[in-house]
Amino acid sequence: MACILMSAMPPGNQKNSKRKKISRFSLLDKKEQKEFIQALKDGKCEYKGIKLWGEVEFVDAFEDISIEYVDAFEDISVKFVDAFPDECGGWQKVDAFPNFTVKVVNSFADITVKEVDASPGMD
Repeated sequence: MACILMSAMPPGNQKNSKRKKISRFSLLDKKEQKEFIQALKDGKCEYKGIKLWGEVEFVDAFEDISIEYVDAFEDISVKFVDAFPDECGGWQKVDAFPNFTVKVVNSFADITVKEVDASPGMD
């Protein structure tokens, strides 16, 4: 699974890729789910080949990742910063030229997010 979700090709290279595209954790088989969870435990701060830090734009459609805000049991803790979003979970909101786009949903999210003031990242 790590080679499916965690190492997906960048958008420009996907047409030449033979890797399976999965957009929801629940669609993965048991083995792939275990591999994904292990990749998260190993400190891989990415999802579907997208590094989960940097400049992020919030959109209503055509998102790279859908997120759901939670108070506990999050996939990633996010700290919103004004500059230098260069650590896992450090996100800077922008209106143009983002590293990735996010749509906030109330259910069936790709990942769950908890907003924090300190110690962002994945456990």
